[in-house]
Amino acid sequence: MSKTISIALSPFAVVLQKVKDYAQLAKLRLSFLVVFSAVIGYIFGVTGYYPFSNLLWLALGGILVVGASNTINQIIERDIDKLMARTQNRPLPAERMNTLEAILAAGVMGIAGILVLTYFFNPISGVLAAISLLSYAFIYTPLKRVSSIAVFVGAIPGALPPMIGYVCATGRIDFVAVVLFSIQFIWQFPHFWAIAWVLFDDYKKAGIMLLPSTSGKTRMSAIHNVIYCAVLLIVSMIPYFFNMVGLVANIFIAGVGAMFLLMAYNHYRKCDDASARMLMFGSFIYLPVMQLALVLGKM
Repeated sequence: MSKTISIALSPFAVVLQKVKDYAQLAKLRLSFLVVFSAVIGYIFGVTGYYPFSNLLWLALGGILVVGASNTINQIIERDIDKLMARTQNRPLPAERMNTLEAILAAGVMGIAGILVLTYFFNPISGVLAAISLLSYAFIYTPLKRVSSIAVFVGAIPGALPPMIGYVCATGRIDFVAVVLFSIQFIWQFPHFWAIAWVLFDDYKKAGIMLLPSTSGKTRMSAIHNVIYCAVLLIVSMIPYFFNMVGLVANIFIAGVGAMFLLMAYNHYRKCDDASARMLMFGSFIYLPVMQLALVLGKM
């Protein structure tokens, strides 16, 4: 018994648990995917030589802003997080961290992230980062309990990272920036809806409804994934038709887009959790693969 207590109270164990709590609060794994999109946008927009340190500053600013957004999300949802199995062990619902500490962490991360992007790149990127943070935390998060339109709202900050990265490189919002935003914006819908299908029962306990149809897990909801994946396939080929990438890259982009669409159709045909889970994992694979093809196609 005494051995267990000494391990639990050891300084190393306390520090390690605190680090894990902050990583969970900021959702670091999700943050890295978001930052990857921003880095892709930067590389796509930059011309000629650029110092590697720019990518590090962009990654740091992105992780801080996304971490702040996720922290505010968990502060607002700390009560309903207690109701869902996948979120019960987060620092706030598990009461390993108090709300004031989380608020301070969110404030420090958010301000620091916006300042990093503004100082090392340009004010436009800082403004876009602030818009992303505020819209995700204070519009999308509370709206999830009101209407499935929250998915549309949440897709806006979710699609801003590649635009922010591009603006960091160019200092402007132009047609290319809008195309990068549009691709990731449309991708958000099958991505969110596949997750909402898989976690439907958990979300239902918390009063969160993200599926596009009020009928829930039906073909009416599943058909939306097919439609948006088809639109995504078309929009993802715009860079080729406007000479942003070459033919080989476009063929590859069209190929992964067609596979993503096939997953959505398979889910529509079966309407089960297994096919929804496959679509969900497919969405995680599709985005970075397609974005890498964009960068390589430009190079």
